[in-house]
Amino acid sequence: MLKKIVLVPLVLWLLSVSGVAQAAPKIEHWTTSNGLRVYYVHAPELPMLDLRLQFDAGSARDGAKPGLAMLTAQMLDTGAAGLSEDQLAEQFESVGAQFSASASMDMTAISLRTITLEKPQQTALDLWLKVITQPDFPQPAFKRIQKLTLVALQGEKQDPESLANKAFYKALYGDHPYGQPANGTESSIPALKVADLKAFYQQYYVAKNGLLAMVGAVERAQAEALAEKIAAALPAGAAAASIPEVKPLTEAKTVKIPYPSAQAHILIGQIGNKRGDADFYTLYMGNQVLGGSGFASRLMKEVRTKRGLSYSVYSYFAPFAQLGVFELGLQTKLEQTDEALKVARDTLQQFQQEGATAEELEAAKKDITGGFPLRTANNSQIVEYVGMIGFYQLPLDYLDTFTSKVNALSSEAITEAFKRRVQPDKMVTVIVGGDEK
Repeated sequence: MLKKIVLVPLVLWLLSVSGVAQAAPKIEHWTTSNGLRVYYVHAPELPMLDLRLQFDAGSARDGAKPGLAMLTAQMLDTGAAGLSEDQLAEQFESVGAQFSASASMDMTAISLRTITLEKPQQTALDLWLKVITQPDFPQPAFKRIQKLTLVALQGEKQDPESLANKAFYKALYGDHPYGQPANGTESSIPALKVADLKAFYQQYYVAKNGLLAMVGAVERAQAEALAEKIAAALPAGAAAASIPEVKPLTEAKTVKIPYPSAQAHILIGQIGNKRGDADFYTLYMGNQVLGGSGFASRLMKEVRTKRGLSYSVYSYFAPFAQLGVFELGLQTKLEQTDEALKVARDTLQQFQQEGATAEELEAAKKDITGGFPLRTANNSQIVEYVGMIGFYQLPLDYLDTFTSKVNALSSEAITEAFKRRVQPDKMVTVIVGGDEK
């Protein structure tokens, strides 16, 4: 299975003492001869190299087979080039390397972290490429993962949060690919075959449908040679077609799911924004005030502090390649459901109309800009940002300009964006808890 690797003591020590990388790393970009896009950051402070190979192969590509992208990613290190799952894990471990693979809504990401000493690095890279380019998809491992996935799906029936999340996305997106559960369904998982995984892999795990993010102690010339080697191991293929556009909601809808619990799990929301959206910063900053800053948020003060209706309440925007979600969530006692809903909705509507106060905005700016360096404090964090920037084709100076763009925002701009983009009267509300009536 994934992430089964243990770092050698030397690497652990190096990581523990590192401050790593520049606060605003310089990102360089080029495309290999067979179409693999490369995003590179030179980070010489540690003898480490982080690689992240991403494909436009997330669960939005599952089609009529929900769970396909996730199972394909999970199967990669269960056997490759004739090596068993245990042999792969042992060989990665022997050189202190870390391997991981995962599928999200938009992408599949396959990562490697290795020390840059020549022999261990070469061993780790060769093994990584075998996993990526020569997976065996062994039938016994497939049956095991299939069974574990079904057990997890059964467990979700006993988890009101999971029930709420799946119903929320289905109500928001309907038949759009974003509306399907990434981990599949109890009918789709048993119907999957190894042949389905191989076909998905062959279609989407190709150079022109991918990008390579690279952060570490390698010079530009070395990085170019390494990128060409990785790209040459992949078929050129073709880029995936664009994901269909998302249609905004035209009316409010409420979904009630009976569940034998003392609390109601509540989600309220709508279609949100996408990566590269012109309103990204204004919506992000506005939400920081509304429900993204913990105890300092407007929702927390109104719902919990003043009225004690919920232990926690939050909101966030989750942008995707196409329009993502705006979500507001809380849990409350069943008998307080109507009151909690009213307070949350009223707070949202008031904020949407009036925006943030000067004091709230200043506190939110300090919170975001003060914490930003910690989110880019080491190479493994930076490579994820670089991969995100490359995948969604954001400006290469995204990290360099983030705090300045946040600091430049005004209350008026935030209010104007929320009035245009947030529609409290056209939201989905999902309530899990209570009896049939």
